[in-house]
Amino acid sequence: MIINAQSADPYIKKIDSIAAASSPVSFNGVILISQGGKTKYIKANGYKDFEHKIPLKVNDQFEIMSNSKQITAVLILQEAEKGNLDLQTPVRNYLPELTQPWADTVTIHYLLNHTHGITDLKKPLLFKPGSDFKYGNLSYILLGKILQNTSGKSFSELAGNLFKKLKMERTFCYSKQNNQALVCGFMNNENHFTKVEDSFLDDSILSAAGIISTAEDLAKWNQALYKGKLLSPRFQKAMLTASAQSQHNVFGKDKTGFGYNVRIIKEKGLDYFGVTGLGDGFTCLNVYFPTVDTSLIILENQMPENREYWSYKEAAIKNVVLESIAGK
Repeated sequence: MIINAQSADPYIKKIDSIAAASSPVSFNGVILISQGGKTKYIKANGYKDFEHKIPLKVNDQFEIMSNSKQITAVLILQEAEKGNLDLQTPVRNYLPELTQPWADTVTIHYLLNHTHGITDLKKPLLFKPGSDFKYGNLSYILLGKILQNTSGKSFSELAGNLFKKLKMERTFCYSKQNNQALVCGFMNNENHFTKVEDSFLDDSILSAAGIISTAEDLAKWNQALYKGKLLSPRFQKAMLTASAQSQHNVFGKDKTGFGYNVRIIKEKGLDYFGVTGLGDGFTCLNVYFPTVDTSLIILENQMPENREYWSYKEAAIKNVVLESIAGK
């Protein structure tokens, strides 16, 4: 169990209290905690439609933003396992249309862990590959193109086949023609919500930010990824080994390890993995604690305009779960 009988009520009450509080910023989304593949806690708070006060449901579909990159990383590593690409080969081998000299020095490895230094396809690098870290969508857009060139299949087809295999039945790539039960995103300005009318998602950005999913499907994803069902031990280790350092406020003020779009964190004596997402009126957090086989998934269809409150509730809820597991 994540928690013992004596601490069960305070644990749940703390999460409920965080979700219910409107100060300093309200929460609007779904929270799920699962252990050993079984749901221990799931609750929806708030609205999918503020104007008509239509409440969210636990199986509603959200844009997961940069959580999408983790799926792209797995697809790239699966192509590497097949021998269709090599992580240490320069990207020019796979994208010959690139004109900058850096195409001969930036490898797939550098794209995967955001240490490539690319800021613009037509400009020189910001830094020498491997010497620094700068997070962004561009490298994963390039990885999507590499996937298509090496596999002969579209990113949507590759990702869709993977979701089908994992029985992630409510997960798909964004499409203006087919958005199923995708909820609308909202910008939050002092708890006044404005609907995002025009998503920035399109076919070109699917591999960086274009996956739609549910809390329960992301828990399935964690079970497959962290239990070694998606990759061989060699590539599993490559993905989950820190090859860069990065700071994110959800995980504290210090830099933590960063693998192939997964943060590798040590906090309160526990090692765990995390990935975040933010944008388009959505906020996401996906955390996995391997010692207790526990996932925490938080999906919100609101994004604070004040960056001070980005992922604020996600961090607070994560800390409750972390403290419960650590017993501190």
